[in-house]
Formats: sequence, structure tokens, C-alpha cells
Amino acid sequence: MSTYQEIQYGLADGVVTITLNRPDKLNAWTPTMATELRHAVGVAGHDPDCRVIVLTGAGRGFCAGADMGGLQNTAKSGPSGGTSTLHPDDVRFPEAPGPDPEPDYPGRFGYLYACPKPVIAAINGPCAGIGLILTLYADMRFGAEEAKFTTAFAARGLIAEHGIAWLLPRLIGEANALDIMLSARKFDGREAAEMGLLNKALPGAELMDHVSDLARILAVHASPRSMAVMKRQIRKSYHQTFAQSLADADAEMLESFDAPDFAEGVDSFVARRAPRFKGL
Repeated sequence: MSTYQEIQYGLADGVVTITLNRPDKLNAWTPTMATELRHAVGVAGHDPDCRVIVLTGAGRGFCAGADMGGLQNTAKSGPSGGTSTLHPDDVRFPEAPGPDPEPDYPGRFGYLYACPKPVIAAINGPCAGIGLILTLYADMRFGAEEAKFTTAFAARGLIAEHGIAWLLPRLIGEANALDIMLSARKFDGREAAEMGLLNKALPGAELMDHVSDLARILAVHASPRSMAVMKRQIRKSYHQTFAQSLADADAEMLESFDAPDFAEGVDSFVARRAPRFKGL
């Protein structure tokens, strides 16, 4: 595995934890961080020992948005593609089970939707701009009650980038989306949970324990194949009619009957033991 400069990667008990690691900058986003995160998700997505991915931030922040030094350079000289030292050729998942959502979600973070492993964002502190967008591509989001959130774009003379204009209204409704997009106001984790941006807000000291417990439950008790297919069914359904989604479900159900996880799921239930599902 490559050595990362701006993230940390760890695997324990079926859970990969990826930590944005620029704590002195509140984990502000850089091209290097972007490339390393993409690469790390590719590694985890292809590792059969990984069942769940947890994404969080080092120190007291999650991600304070784009690094201001980079924004200043862009404001002076225009956008740049940046440089990277890793070549994330492994962020595609053509062998994963379920309908492939990859063609439906291009762009910077679409690989998180394509990844067959569930991704849980543990938002431990300030979450702004592109950091907030990153969390929208997670499958579940939990945050500290005191964490501060902001879209930030309108206050910087920018627009709704990287798919947030499509994603955010579907998560929290148009009225809430326009409120926090146009005003760029700050709001805390409690309000984020109330509007549906978070699955749940918790006291900061309890956040990681809660997320870790949930991740372990998924890693032990849920079929990796089932989680991959269901995640992909939901992502694909936004671009389907009901009839198309139903047809996909019927086809996937027949394939599930023939998959080893079905027999193991039934056997473990009858034997009243923890299932022994194989990894993807």
C-alpha cells in the first residue's frame, strides 16, 4: 500500500477507517488529499477483509473546505488541475454485485457511490464547502452536536459545485437546501440532524463510539453482498422509473438465491450463531 501524506488508513475488525489528516489546517482540502482519499477508497473497496468504511477527520475538525492558499492562487491565476503522486486506477468496481451506478454519477466523488462497501461519515468538527459535499456522498452521516456546518460557496463568490445542487435537495428538501446554500450561514450538528442532513447528532465525546459500534454491527451481521447490491439499487433508482427499479430488484433477488450468503444467512439464523459471510 502507498504511504499517504494527508490521510491515515487503518483496518481493524472488518472496518477501514480513513482519516483526513491535516489537523493544523482543520483538514482543509488539497489536491493531494483528494487523490489519496480516492486511492484509499479504491483499496478498501477491493479488499475482501474490508466490510465497512468510516471517514472522519483528525484533531478537532472534519474538513474546513478547500485550502485557502489554493483558493487564493485560483483567484489570482485561474483554476489548475493540480498535481498528484498516486494514480488511482483501482477506484472502479466492475466486478461488484448489483446494478452499476458509476455511469450515473461522474465527477469528483462519484467513486464513493460506486464503491460496494458502505461508507459512514463521522463528522467530528467543522465541515464546510467541499468537505460538506464529500459527506453527501457517504451512505450514512453522523455528527457531533457542536460541529459547525456551512456550504460557504455564496460567501466566496462561488456556486453549487460537485453535484451538491442535485444531491442536497434530495436529502433535506428544496427549502432547506436553498436556505443553507444562498445564506452560507453556519449551523450546528443538532440542526443538521433536524433537517435530515445527518442520520443522528451526538455529543462529540460519544460520536466515534457510536459510529464504531454501528460499523462493527454491519461488518459482522450484514452480508457484504447484500449491502453492496442494496446500496447500488438505491443509487441507481434515482435515474430509473419504478418499473425499471422493480425489474432490477426481481433480477437481483434471483441472483441472491444462488449466492453463498443466502444459504449462510439462513443457516446462521437457524443455528442461532453469528453469520460467517465471505468478503467481497
